[in-house]
Amino acid sequence: MQEAELHDLSDDADYAASQLQGSASFFRSGSSKRSSSSESDGAEIVYSKDNVTIHPTQYASERISGRLRLIKQGSSLFMTWIPYKGQRSNPRLSEKDKSLYTIRAVPFTDVRSIRRHTPTLGWQYIIVVLSSGLAFPPLYFYNGGVREFLATIKQHAFLVRSADDANVFLVNDFQDPLQRTLSSLELPMAVSVANGPSTSVSDSEPPSNENQEKADGGNFDGRSATSQYNGRHRPKIHDPARDLSIQVLEKFSLVTKFARDTTSQLFRESHGDGFGSNDRRHHNQSPLDYPHKESSDEQKVPDEIPVPSDPLEFDKLALVWGKPRQPPLGSEEWATFLDSEGRIMDSKALRKRIFYGGIEHSLRKEVWTFLLGYHAYDSTSAEREYLVSIKKSEYETVKQQWQSISPEQAKKFTKFRERKGLIEKDVVRTDRSLSFYDGDDNSNVYLLRDILLTYSFYNFDLGYCQGMSDLLSPILFVMEDEAESFWCFVALMERLGPNFNRDQNGMHTQLFAISKLVELLDSPLHNYFKQNDCLNYFFCFRWVLIQFKREFEYEKTMKLWEVLWTHYLSEHLHLYVCVAILKRYRNKIMGEQMDFDTLLKFINELSGQIDLDATLRDAEALCICAGENGAASIPPGTPPSLPIDSGLLYPQQDDVL
Repeated sequence: MQEAELHDLSDDADYAASQLQGSASFFRSGSSKRSSSSESDGAEIVYSKDNVTIHPTQYASERISGRLRLIKQGSSLFMTWIPYKGQRSNPRLSEKDKSLYTIRAVPFTDVRSIRRHTPTLGWQYIIVVLSSGLAFPPLYFYNGGVREFLATIKQHAFLVRSADDANVFLVNDFQDPLQRTLSSLELPMAVSVANGPSTSVSDSEPPSNENQEKADGGNFDGRSATSQYNGRHRPKIHDPARDLSIQVLEKFSLVTKFARDTTSQLFRESHGDGFGSNDRRHHNQSPLDYPHKESSDEQKVPDEIPVPSDPLEFDKLALVWGKPRQPPLGSEEWATFLDSEGRIMDSKALRKRIFYGGIEHSLRKEVWTFLLGYHAYDSTSAEREYLVSIKKSEYETVKQQWQSISPEQAKKFTKFRERKGLIEKDVVRTDRSLSFYDGDDNSNVYLLRDILLTYSFYNFDLGYCQGMSDLLSPILFVMEDEAESFWCFVALMERLGPNFNRDQNGMHTQLFAISKLVELLDSPLHNYFKQNDCLNYFFCFRWVLIQFKREFEYEKTMKLWEVLWTHYLSEHLHLYVCVAILKRYRNKIMGEQMDFDTLLKFINELSGQIDLDATLRDAEALCICAGENGAASIPPGTPPSLPIDSGLLYPQQDDVL
């Protein structure tokens, strides 16, 4: 069955006609505005659309509307999206928060692709993906205009539909003939492999929010915009032999300053801290801020500078409010929580006990089913046995859906082939150092594959994304049963599913919440991140996406997860864990004047070196200290919260919010 949006493509006959009719009328209506701009500085607004909106959360009151523009200067095409000032919205979203989403003069040489969505109900929207692999939040067109938007791009840049996905359009600027030629061949990943280092560098101050809003009558400096995105983009060596299509985690864990600039530069422009971006460049003395000078591991570390004191006196705080860890819950103690029929008599006391001590490994198979919500705390042993038998049958039914697909059917089922191929590539490199998954023809690796394939049919909208195998691996390791592992994984994904939504709203919301918590709990550290353009917190992306799976040893990861699953102090304790780690290393970060790239490298190298017990104690203290102010800093519906008033476990952007 074909999706409705497949019938509405940019190179259809009606689309071509729109270039001659609809688009022509649009440009005529705006010609008077463009003329003044183009006459003054050679920049021409070739497309402008109001009421293009971003949805930071699932709540209508927190939507941010703005104006989307395409601006042509010389042979270069730029895209901007500026939020309206003074619009009514949820008071939690300040003007500074809204500005985080601003898109300022992105040159199309830095755009890899545009994905277009046309849901049966709701508004059309697009997702713009950058060459770095990062994507801007979805842009919803409340008043239509997607067709004209693509038509305009096609008139001024090179637009070709992807051979792999009819709803994805690869974008190239005319300035790069090699890249344009590769894309015209519609070779998978040709754009990514062809991308070379940018060479345009300018010290010009990027346009302010006010000037950008007046682009039809003011100056638009394309060179300045290019310097923001290209001047700091360090060359990277691409190996065409690598399968780039499955490197999602690496893309985000190796995000560079280029990705940082696309989302958080507003804080240094519209909310200045006493000096402009040029001044800050010289103030920070970072070698990455100078043209064509690459950073290296051997570069000299700057002398340490005085570090602002921790306003919470963190070490003392942890001692006062962070309770010592206890031994793990054992079988004898576990029995005291159960009545004669196997019900858990005091679920809160049990969750508190696990929060402070974890669970002995031999008990995890039984207790995890409660923490994950697979079994109810007030269920009897007999009820649970009956549920297991029913769920086993249900699992086999869902599994049969993909097992019954013949090779001939698979040839005509693109989505199935893509997901199956991605899963098979991922499972063979998931935790293979463990004896449980080690060796050739390991049956447990096949179980990982089968469970993930079955889940992709069980939740077809969400499907499979890289990182899910990391979340399933410990569950299968503990449960040692295919059907029970599947249903525990389903329960976990009810909370973490939004982490893998195509629009990345679940991840953006959590990173935004971390920034607000750091601002609340350590304002000097927050100001440091602000001055060094680190407010997007992409260096925490891997932590949040797979719940610190790559940061701790396997046993410690399971201990951390069961603590998080208790939701004892907060269902968002993982965010406080992020803050606790950052605060634990705050003196090193600020003392060595780490810029974004250095900080990202430092964060990645912490893997395997973080003290889990100390971190949990710190996170507990921070959570208690933050109190209601901390809870208010986290937008409602932020994962791992369960969806609110929705029949869907994982709201997709094709649905009306």
